Amino acid sequence: MADSQLLGILLIAMVAGVILFRLYAVLGRRTGNEREPQDRFRRVGRPAPSAADNVVALPDRTPAISDQQAQAADPAAKGLLDIKLADRSFEPAHFLEGARHAYQMIVTAFATRDRARLRPLLSDEVYAAFDAVMRGREERHETVTYSFVGFNNAGIAHAELKGRTAEITVAFAAQFISATADADGAVIEGDPKAVREVSDVWSFARDTRAGDPNWTLVATSGSG
Repeated sequence: MADSQLLGILLIAMVAGVILFRLYAVLGRRTGNEREPQDRFRRVGRPAPSAADNVVALPDRTPAISDQQAQAADPAAKGLLDIKLADRSFEPAHFLEGARHAYQMIVTAFATRDRARLRPLLSDEVYAAFDAVMRGREERHETVTYSFVGFNNAGIAHAELKGRTAEITVAFAAQFISATADADGAVIEGDPKAVREVSDVWSFARDTRAGDPNWTLVATSGSG
């Protein structure tokens, strides 16, 4: 009986020895120089991923434009908005179209000394200045021939609401043919056959609470 038990123990010990030997052969011994576990997942010929490889790039976003930046890009924007709030019927595009038409009417009436047409379009100060030039020509018996050709450009340069008065400045680049002759008919200024290019900056004003929708020319400057 004792012999059979001893035999069983020996058999178990032999089996355990075989199992331990196979495990040792498969796993081996750790020496401290083994590759880290993730090494076995690297592909042949591809370097290990760096910290930068794990960075996820965010979509490029343009920062929002502040009100101050918008005003710097378009100095007239705030003024036009203020005018719109004071007069709901105001539309910049419609105003600019009217300003172009007014410019052509005014320069033509000025050249032909049409005071009746000029008077309602100009402020008192501007009309006085225009009238002084016209009276000077009349006294010298000068005549002006004038033909409007068209616009190269026209745009709003500045806008401001002063109390209840809206004021908008427009920069005009125009073309026309003009010549001034003296009492003897000799041309003393301009050329009756050449197109002349001019740049004018005009300011128009209007009471936003007035029933009259028309704008008045209140200031002029230019080079032509």
